[in-house]
Amino acid sequence: MSITKNAHVAAFAFPFGSHPTTLLHLVKQLAAASPQVQFSYFNTKSSNQKVSSKVDSTHAHESNIKIYDVDDGVPQGHVFSGNPIELIEFFVKATPGNFRKRLEEVETEMGMKATCLLTDAFLWFSVEMAEEKGIPWLAYWAAGPSSISLHLYIDVLRAKLGSDSGRIQNLDQTLDFIPGMSEIRASDLPTEILQLNGLFSRMLYNMSNTINRASVVLLNSFDGIDFIVENDLKSKLKMLLNIGPFPLPNAMTVTEDHSGCLSWLSHQAAASVAYISFGTIFTPPPPELVALAEAMEEKQVPYLWSFRDNSKRQLLQGFFERTSRIGKVVEWAPQSQVLSHPSVGVFVTHCGWNSTLDSIMGGVPMICMPFFADQMINRRLMENVWQIGVGVKGVFAKSGLVEVLDLVLWKDEGKKMRENIGRMKERAYTAVAENGSSTENFKSLTSIITSSKFN
Repeated sequence: MSITKNAHVAAFAFPFGSHPTTLLHLVKQLAAASPQVQFSYFNTKSSNQKVSSKVDSTHAHESNIKIYDVDDGVPQGHVFSGNPIELIEFFVKATPGNFRKRLEEVETEMGMKATCLLTDAFLWFSVEMAEEKGIPWLAYWAAGPSSISLHLYIDVLRAKLGSDSGRIQNLDQTLDFIPGMSEIRASDLPTEILQLNGLFSRMLYNMSNTINRASVVLLNSFDGIDFIVENDLKSKLKMLLNIGPFPLPNAMTVTEDHSGCLSWLSHQAAASVAYISFGTIFTPPPPELVALAEAMEEKQVPYLWSFRDNSKRQLLQGFFERTSRIGKVVEWAPQSQVLSHPSVGVFVTHCGWNSTLDSIMGGVPMICMPFFADQMINRRLMENVWQIGVGVKGVFAKSGLVEVLDLVLWKDEGKKMRENIGRMKERAYTAVAENGSSTENFKSLTSIITSSKFN
């Protein structure tokens, strides 16, 4: 195979949630595997500052990676309202000009044109930039195969379900008209799929209509997680590569456990602890937090709670004090390692895709509290398809939480969930082992970014 001289991969991040962190993990892995290639990672300044503190140090000193800031679009002196969508829409307004301008500056500084664009799939305009330059666009999808499949069927969904307002007539209707979606219901769909009432929704709609032009679509997933959906995707995309799950739990060294989570877990009984974390964007509303705390206290379940929202911490201060003998609250936890610890018996989660993968890799069943985006879809997969988790029935109240804690931790249904997720864990580790499907797909990816036939 012919190797391109002066290969330069430009990576564009979507700077919200877990998106920029997982993309940088991928860039670092590629940089370590392809030392002859130069990598430029573009993200907003505030997001770069957050990401640098989260990404593992395994490949932190790769000399062939440089990180650059792009304009976030926020006006000088703007007072933030607290609504995350506000920042997203400022950023969307700034695209694609912010990326185009910064890339041109970097190309001049380096004396090297980009030979490949590796970008978050949300940044749909990357395909136009890549086509202008005559280089491949590699689109990284930060969620699972089911959610990207639904985006490919966006016009079908609108025609079947709805109205211009995005209102769904029958929320219980299943999506059995889409391959592999017979258990997904209309009520599980993100509002962005059915509505075009904002810049972010339009960005996703544009992505839905351009993703099939990507040279390669990359998923942080593994072959076999859903054969029907994967095969349908492969029939619609030029190339689909599952390259996950990543990063693996052992990618983060124990010395980064600044809060002492792992040492605390080592003093707990096997499969007894509830690990609680709701991601980086939203925290449940106060009534739900109180209901969860009351259920934990009634059942006297040992807990490790990663609680980031200081504005709501006082709400549960009495609970934390009363249960300090059996619980630990921290602002941050090394999640993948926590979920791989034998003391953890259940994960109370918002059902984000990265958290779902972390739980699979740890073999820990889940109690599902989804908020938005693909989280409702993931909840349905966990509960109805994979049978590795359970949602709270009806109103989110103490009684429902007590019921699901009983079910997962102590009843036969929970034992069955642990068996099911144990089998998924085995498949996931097989995929990333030597000669595994994700390992081989990653090798194909490194060949693509260095091969002259793509450049």
